[in-house]
Amino acid sequence: MRFEISKVLDAIEGRVCTDPSLARAVLDLAEVIRYQDIDGGRPASLLRLGMVIDALSRELEEDSVQVYAVVHRALLSDADLTSNERMVVRRWADDGLVEVLDNPGDRMLEVADLLGLPVLSRVRFDGLRGRFPWLVEQPGRVLAPVPGAGGPAFIAHVGGGHAPVTGKRSPTGAKLLARQWRCPESGCALFGSGGGGGAFADLAGGADRSPAAQPPPALRNGVPTCPRHGARLGDGGPRPRTEVLAVRVGGLVRRRFVLSEEQPVVAGRAPEQDGGIMLGQWLNDEARRWISRGHVRFELRVGEVIVTDVSTNGSGIRPAGSMTESERIPLAPQQSRVLGENDMVELYPGVQIGRAEELPAGAPFTPTSVMAEAPTMAMRLPRP
Repeated sequence: MRFEISKVLDAIEGRVCTDPSLARAVLDLAEVIRYQDIDGGRPASLLRLGMVIDALSRELEEDSVQVYAVVHRALLSDADLTSNERMVVRRWADDGLVEVLDNPGDRMLEVADLLGLPVLSRVRFDGLRGRFPWLVEQPGRVLAPVPGAGGPAFIAHVGGGHAPVTGKRSPTGAKLLARQWRCPESGCALFGSGGGGGAFADLAGGADRSPAAQPPPALRNGVPTCPRHGARLGDGGPRPRTEVLAVRVGGLVRRRFVLSEEQPVVAGRAPEQDGGIMLGQWLNDEARRWISRGHVRFELRVGEVIVTDVSTNGSGIRPAGSMTESERIPLAPQQSRVLGENDMVELYPGVQIGRAEELPAGAPFTPTSVMAEAPTMAMRLPRP
């Protein structure tokens, strides 16, 4: 039982980050772990985070979604969690995967405002509607996780509707995220030498993570501040440019990844390169035979995405709206091409990579659950 719980916590770990390009919603971990009514279990359980993440995948109709978790420091020693769960939360904090605060206050809403993210919470935030007008203008951006027949579901606090509304980064958020920031406190997991908050093993690297993955600073009287240490941040210069790309297999968006100016990214069946995007787990037998271990390489140069075929069999580019084979532009082995704004690379029929906002899902959706390894005893869901 203990080993099985460790496995599901490892799976959940791949879905938490403070990377502003990958996070799909923001939540307060101390609140979520106490949703006792969604599983009828003990007073606090880290497994409830996985259940809420699965519900978000269903709502967004997208696999491998990641969440930005704000964590009160007291949670690191919370006696309602098991010793293993406390150890896991401390590890997430040390690795910069979650944002640990002495006094979270309204930091969750600040992050949502700066990044344009939905908020997963049962709190109504009535006293903060003046500071964050979108709480009134876009009520669907605050969704309350509630018990459901197959796990948590979401309801909007006000105005009905269920699908999370994702806004754009605020002007202040865009300005803050254009710079790198440095915390004067040594070993700061969020604003140290390597930035903070990757996700997935192939994108994370501890202190070597890209500064493009830094979270947004907190603003204290208009001054960029480290939310964990309360220290004024130093300006470390321009942040590397990035593009968010998405992998779609069979009409289903399987995952997102960040391409930066710092290094290229190779996608294929099972790339050998560090940071490669592995597709093999989503491919049928025929696609596995066609797609090379490393099939296409993406680079970001002067704001343009350059795609190079590094495979044996070649690939193709599908311009926006193209459906027929005649509209597909062949990309021969070792050939490069600029990826147009609405183009997508097709490695094999139905296996495509393009800019995330231009690559919506288009197929019936069954998410890959982070709770697949959870022991049955820990999943006492309420009956319909």
